[in-house]
Amino acid sequence: MLVVKIGGGAAIGEGGYTNFAQDLAEVTEPVVVVHGGNAEFSQLSRQLGMPPRMITSSSGRVTRYTDAATMDAMLMAYCGKVNKRLVATLRAAGVNAVGLSAIDGGIGVGRRKPVLRGSEDGKQKILRDDHAGTLEAVDPSLIQLLLDNGYLPVLTPPALGEEGVPINVDGDKLALALATVLGADGLLFFSDTPGLLRDRDDETTLIAEIDAGSPESALAAAGGRMVVKVEAALGAIGRGVGRVIFADGRIDHPIRAALNGQGTTVRRAGAVAAR
Repeated sequence: MLVVKIGGGAAIGEGGYTNFAQDLAEVTEPVVVVHGGNAEFSQLSRQLGMPPRMITSSSGRVTRYTDAATMDAMLMAYCGKVNKRLVATLRAAGVNAVGLSAIDGGIGVGRRKPVLRGSEDGKQKILRDDHAGTLEAVDPSLIQLLLDNGYLPVLTPPALGEEGVPINVDGDKLALALATVLGADGLLFFSDTPGLLRDRDDETTLIAEIDAGSPESALAAAGGRMVVKVEAALGAIGRGVGRVIFADGRIDHPIRAALNGQGTTVRRAGAVAAR
């Protein structure tokens, strides 16, 4: 079983979906796809007169402020355009895809953050109508039902919060949670870089492999936001996922390339790389 996370950056976009569809049409094992939609979300928000508001926490983490109106835009972008365009592309390639949000069937349930604190344009803010949240539980029942009947689930945030309120959760964490609960052999993250980079501005600084048995050295090689990704990958390996791969979603046959060794592979301690 594979869990494939397709990032929502503009560099991948609709044109890149065809590359993923061609690969997924050839995969014989069960696959679950999780996708983002940040670029479409931001574009739609601007078109609706609600440009993205980014809040920086005291720790330096940047978060999008998602009020009720912005959540409606997220539902339109993620669950509407991006999800259905991706499903249509997959089905045209012969993949029996079905699109879902993490709300459907209670797949992803979380807790809404009561208050968002941080700075915006240099000014300290306390925002109380934030619809972002933390994923707390994943129920794979609907996903497994679809897999057992020959479907490929295509899943996107948001998740379900208290009292039926949709909440904006991190798509990478959703993919990680699904891979863990489904006992996936592999978890593949695709973005607009060739993998994890020592220098995020230099694509020649690719880290080809990380040994989960040496977490200190792995984290020492990471920098900036990459630390969070490495920590998540190590956590996935520790919870039984066979391997985690960070790979390039902009190229032809991205899944095939990742499984053949391109990108950054995080392996269990002592695992032998397949060449």
